[in-house]
Amino acid sequence: MKQFSFHYGHGHKEFTVDEARIIKEITMPVFEPMQDIKQGVLDAIYNPIGTKPINEIIKPGDTVAFICNDPTRVANSFDFMPVLVNEMNKLGVKDEDMRILFSLGTHREMTHEEMVEGVGEEVASRIKMYNSIAKNTDDFEYFGTTSFGTPVMINKLICDVDHVILTGTIVYHYFAGYGGGRKAVLPGCAAHETIRHNHSFMLDPRSQLGAMEGNPVYDDQMEGVAMWAKNRSVFLFNAILDEQHRFLRMFAGDYIAAHKEACKFVDEVYGVPIDEQADIVIVSCGGYPKDINVYQMQKTMDNASCAVKEGGVVILLAECEEGSGSAVLEATVKRLGTPDAIEAELRENFQIGANKAFAITRNMRRAKFILVSALNRDLAKALLFEAAVDDVNEAIKMAEDIVGKDAKIILMPTGSLTLPRLKK
Repeated sequence: MKQFSFHYGHGHKEFTVDEARIIKEITMPVFEPMQDIKQGVLDAIYNPIGTKPINEIIKPGDTVAFICNDPTRVANSFDFMPVLVNEMNKLGVKDEDMRILFSLGTHREMTHEEMVEGVGEEVASRIKMYNSIAKNTDDFEYFGTTSFGTPVMINKLICDVDHVILTGTIVYHYFAGYGGGRKAVLPGCAAHETIRHNHSFMLDPRSQLGAMEGNPVYDDQMEGVAMWAKNRSVFLFNAILDEQHRFLRMFAGDYIAAHKEACKFVDEVYGVPIDEQADIVIVSCGGYPKDINVYQMQKTMDNASCAVKEGGVVILLAECEEGSGSAVLEATVKRLGTPDAIEAELRENFQIGANKAFAITRNMRRAKFILVSALNRDLAKALLFEAAVDDVNEAIKMAEDIVGKDAKIILMPTGSLTLPRLKK
């Protein structure tokens, strides 16, 4: 028997497994983390991809808006934002001519304390900070409708400045292909109806992890952002982190070209080939904030589903300190009760929140999910999980009752990041 310790919330959970039954531990390849973060930021913005260096773009007296991630996405903005802001000062941009807009999408509003924590006290004390709240319709400017029928409404706070700098990190996205890039704007700083219509294309089978062109969600986002970005100065700064949230590489420049280059590196870092799928997958989201609620946890469910055999069991470590994260998600699953009924209603009337109900329960068509979680037990059952328990070893026993005591096991300690790719 071998002991393992996986991230869980702000701590860890320990468990033991017969090592002979483990067919794969899915971990990220080893890459040397960056040692000098400040120099890494400067190297990226002064040697950008597909555009001029930052000093040839920013002029004295210009106005700049930064888009930053909300707490559900690990970005380490507090590391790079002081460097970017101070560099703007050197290029002649005053503090009062800069602002930060947090790209909430349809997520909850951030508190001031969370904003400060996000970008660091130095930056927060100098630069005005705002939430992009999707349902505040007066906060958005209309730019037309995409060929997919999505009305493009973007937050005015990134419409009246000389330059917009998109920041964040890139991981796989379960239906938009990849995070980062254009997603800072759409859905990040878009109106609720814009997001709702764009996300409705997640029902299309072409909307997949790691898929860009030909993915209707991605293509619609790109078209919508291009409508906003026309005749506008837009500069990208995206980073790739390892499982310990250390910077591996930074990419800057044109928001399309630099992002595509970064996604190639994402494939190297997060895509992990496997020879076969397992009867049991034991997976951690990677701890907080990836397991802050069921809404965020779902992304790990998608990745784990790629590693488990049909009819198998996924044991998912996710604390869910904020519960489900969506009243609409809860109500939808409780009211409809099956993945098929949820999908059918969503195709008739696509709603944000209900889409997560579909995203979660569709994985249950393939495998049973046992949670190791603080989630309310009745709520876990109502959301169609097989069970919710406190102890991983208890969950393993339950899984063995379903698939047998000799079941093959795959371990995924960083399940929100790593994507198992079954070799053909």
